[in-house]
Amino acid sequence: MLKRWLRNFATTRFALRRRFPPATLSAIDAAIGASERGHRAEIRCAIEASLPAGELARGITAPARAAAVFSTLRLWDTAGNNGVLVYVLLAERAIEIVADRGFAGRVAPAEWTAICQDMAAAFATGKYEEGTLAAIARISDLARRHFPADGSDDNEQSDRTVLL
Repeated sequence: MLKRWLRNFATTRFALRRRFPPATLSAIDAAIGASERGHRAEIRCAIEASLPAGELARGITAPARAAAVFSTLRLWDTAGNNGVLVYVLLAERAIEIVADRGFAGRVAPAEWTAICQDMAAAFATGKYEEGTLAAIARISDLARRHFPADGSDDNEQSDRTVLL
């Protein structure tokens, strides 16, 4: 438990900016925007350097935090129930994908887990941009398969990465 607290207090916004500089964030945002022209799902990316002290004190886990961010961003509030959040918690080297109920029964949990594992492997070698872009590409493939574009251009969510 002490190790978790230390990691979260030691990981600052500077670490976030070093791993995800403005050019990388722009590339991620552009990839999401381009992706969403090919399907009806909504993809968001949220990156957090560390958990707030109050969340740590309550014992909030990365999956629970990801679910809370999903809710805060209102990704559940899309017409097709097809929002997807890619959540990164740098301090804990945690990556979570939260997909709305429209994906249930269509995408196996193992597929989401594999995307997270590949992203974590890229991050472990310092390839934050490449790992994130590859994850977005794979999520986009799933979205195109299950929610193909229908000619409407209803972008219900911002494509910008959220820095928490």
